Amino acid sequence: MRTFFAAFLMSTAASVANAEPSVERGEYLVRGPAGCGNCHTPQTPNGPDMSNELGGFMVEKNPAFEAWAVNITPGGRVADWTNDELARAIREGIRPDGSLIGPPMPMALYRGLSDDDLYSIVAFLRTVPASQNETPFSTYNIPLPPAYGPPVESVSAPARAVTVEYGEYLAGPVAHCMECHTPMGDQGPMLDTHLGAGGFEFHGPWGKSVSANLTTHEDGLANYTDAEILKMITQGVRPDGSKMLPPMGYHHYAAMTENDLDAVLVYLRQLPALPDG
Repeated sequence: MRTFFAAFLMSTAASVANAEPSVERGEYLVRGPAGCGNCHTPQTPNGPDMSNELGGFMVEKNPAFEAWAVNITPGGRVADWTNDELARAIREGIRPDGSLIGPPMPMALYRGLSDDDLYSIVAFLRTVPASQNETPFSTYNIPLPPAYGPPVESVSAPARAVTVEYGEYLAGPVAHCMECHTPMGDQGPMLDTHLGAGGFEFHGPWGKSVSANLTTHEDGLANYTDAEILKMITQGVRPDGSKMLPPMGYHHYAAMTENDLDAVLVYLRQLPALPDG
């Protein structure tokens, strides 16, 4: 049976150097670990509406905001943006007109996307079927910051291997697992103090779901085997056979390579133990 320890020993042979941006890498990221369709593809009680992939969806409505993930296909408002403008919107949350993209877009983590992966994502988004779906702008009853940080000059990704470093990159900037699985404070997810402790609430056609604790605490993953964790990530099925709720993008994570999944496991297995958030 495959374990992350065995995969770790094989990682040197499996590791590959970071490549140039490519549509193929972008497709893997968007439809795999980045799970862009998790927010940008309309969701139904039975899962995503793939006939309108990336066509936009209202991802959250609460007293603080009504957030819409916009149409990011060539038929949406991003069609007229340059590649650099789209890349900046993804990584820094700044539109071409200078306005800020608000939550729940995980800007605290997307700022860590590597240049190659970022432009691979942009390249792939330019190729997806155009959707004519129109989405309104998000509205916020909370103040947004002027920016999420200084301009991002350049970012390199760790080598693609079964390592804690690459697992952290996948679970952070790429898949933003830690955004959803960290409690939300007044200034956003409490990544510095409650990383991975769970407790974030999501509302949608499925009702209400609460993100799980991913740390090594007994409230979290301490009592689960590697195989059980992988099944929950990729199939949304708990060890007792019960189904987990959206918006976790199980089908996205099922498209990940074994090495990438093992890298995420290595990373999760060393998270400091925290009780439920």
